Amino acid sequence: MRSINLSALAVRERAITLFFICASALAGIYAYFHLGRAEDPSFTIKVLTVTAVWPGATAQEMQDLVAEPLEKRLQELRWYDRVETITRPGLALMTLNLLDKTPPREVAEQFYQARKKLGDEARKLPQGAIGPWGERVPQMHFVLDQERLQLIGLSPAEAAQQLQFLLNGQTITQVREDIRAVDVVVRSAGPERLDPATLENFTILTRDGKPIPLSQIGRIEIQPEDPLIKRRDRTPTITVRGDNVESTQPPDVSSAIWAKLAPLRKSLPENYRIEMAGSIEEATKANSALAPLFPIMILFMLAVIIIQVRSFSAMWMVMLTGPLGLIGAVPTLLIFHQPFGFNAILGLIGLSGILMRNTLILIGQIHSNQAGGLDSYHAIIEATVQRSRPVILTALAAVLAFIPLTHSVFWGSMAYVLIGGTAVGTVLTLAFLPALYAIWYRVIPVGFRSR
Repeated sequence: MRSINLSALAVRERAITLFFICASALAGIYAYFHLGRAEDPSFTIKVLTVTAVWPGATAQEMQDLVAEPLEKRLQELRWYDRVETITRPGLALMTLNLLDKTPPREVAEQFYQARKKLGDEARKLPQGAIGPWGERVPQMHFVLDQERLQLIGLSPAEAAQQLQFLLNGQTITQVREDIRAVDVVVRSAGPERLDPATLENFTILTRDGKPIPLSQIGRIEIQPEDPLIKRRDRTPTITVRGDNVESTQPPDVSSAIWAKLAPLRKSLPENYRIEMAGSIEEATKANSALAPLFPIMILFMLAVIIIQVRSFSAMWMVMLTGPLGLIGAVPTLLIFHQPFGFNAILGLIGLSGILMRNTLILIGQIHSNQAGGLDSYHAIIEATVQRSRPVILTALAAVLAFIPLTHSVFWGSMAYVLIGGTAVGTVLTLAFLPALYAIWYRVIPVGFRSR
């Protein structure tokens, strides 16, 4: 029983071969545009940032009265690893890190428990301390009465200076300790300074030394304000974040939301705008950086190919086999539920190089057979038979080498692209190139008469 010669069959039925390969390529391109997009690898960040604000408090007070109780509650988490805290006057910044072995599905629950524990503890913080959320909080403002100040002979700057002295203190001297100089700050006592109810009982002095209660030179106003004001490029910004379910990709969700926000974007007042940020913004920057390199890359590739084959026809045949990898890469991504992202793009670029190298090997063998005296038909068939084993074994070695990378969070999608594209693309190249070569150079199969 004679074995089937794939290359001979492809050359004899060249029209059918090209039809099915072109149809498969179109199907692969169609499926490519319906793949889930992932601009960044889908790894889980196991870090939570906590911010607490207490206007007027010292760094030591922030540490002892705010950060310390919050840290104790965070240590109750099941997957707790460590918490790093930085305290400054009026501000505490805490970074919660979960254990590296924390299962990704547990991270959201741990963060929820952390927010719950922090919310319970926030009610016990000193009066005036603001927990790690962005709700508007009441702020006390003391408004000076300009007419009263003129009557007692004080300027607003002098009154403000005395209030600053009472509330925040003023450096009056320095004390040297070895090689360090420590400021000596004078201010009112802590309980009176931090109690808003006693503010109107404070007294300031006129220029002739007479004490005047604050209630006689101004009034207290309570106004809601944002505890934290965020800016981006010198513009006040409100950032909206969200989590997506595991079956979806962040860019797909963002694009769907962006489309639904179209009426809102059109109705915004002047100087207000909505922008996409995050992974989509960073991916756009990365793709923009690569875009200028593609023409240069293609130019050098064409130069190398033309030097090798010394024929424009053969050069374009080599280039046409590059996209065949899509036929195998796209179904592989769909079967294993892998998104198409930046790493997959790198895989496609490398895959096209692998397939074009196989094409160069086959064309070189065809030319060698023709130089050895074979007619064009048998030169094509024999070249495919002679080079199919090394080409297939090389592709198989590459596929097996990429299997360990499929378990990588960062390189997984690229590995699946290379595995599927190399396996399927190599087989298609062995059928596509002989048929294309025969059509391009009008090779007539032996024993076949054209009508």
